[in-house]
Amino acid sequence: MDRHLPFENLHNFRDLGGYRTPDGRHRVRPGRLYRSDSLGKLAPDTPDWDLFLSLGIRTVIDLRHPWEAERAGRVPAHPSFTYRNLSIEHRFYDQAAQTPDVEPGPYLAERYMEVAQDGTEEIREALHLITATDAPLVFHCASGKDRTGQLAALVLALLGIDDDLITEDYTLTELATPALLADWRTRNDGASPTWPYYLHAPASVMRLYLTALASRHGSTQGYVEKALGMNAETLSATLRNNLLEPSGEAA
Repeated sequence: MDRHLPFENLHNFRDLGGYRTPDGRHRVRPGRLYRSDSLGKLAPDTPDWDLFLSLGIRTVIDLRHPWEAERAGRVPAHPSFTYRNLSIEHRFYDQAAQTPDVEPGPYLAERYMEVAQDGTEEIREALHLITATDAPLVFHCASGKDRTGQLAALVLALLGIDDDLITEDYTLTELATPALLADWRTRNDGASPTWPYYLHAPASVMRLYLTALASRHGSTQGYVEKALGMNAETLSATLRNNLLEPSGEAA
């Protein structure tokens, strides 16, 4: 299934709806939760902008550093939605400059664990925003892969989606990788990144991250309880009530 929406300048904007719980009885409600690459690429009075507004999104969560949003641009302001910049990554790392011998699985999983450790305040606030709305919401970073992938994994896990589907969702960035790389080369005078795995999303990354998170905290729910200081049972119940529907219900 290609979950990507047909934007021209957004390459990794997709719907998290449709994933089913392990018992098959429920699925994530389509049209409610979206993940994306940088919404700074949107411009008013364009087909992309019209498509974005047609989704009825009421909350935009920007997971980038404030300097990224300033340098690359943020989503244009509009009265139909609120914008929050919650930088969950506190230690910047330059993926593009890594050497070819760096394996993506261990390297990125370790970086993701740093984000999970450092960004607890911002991750907690993002979860509050997601649980507080009954309207469509989108969260994004730069490529829509790493920080966005982490938050997507956390929300899907709390909804009861199993690790295989969470990993599958992560790897769907591969469908956008060629376009994301083309944009990167344009911004860098035609050069190619040193790291051959840059902007790729191999399954090993998410598998190792989920394993590491469970090893340190017992489970995703344990991370929510111990690191975020939130009631995982209450949070999960609220998310499921808002974002799950019977699997036989028409979209």
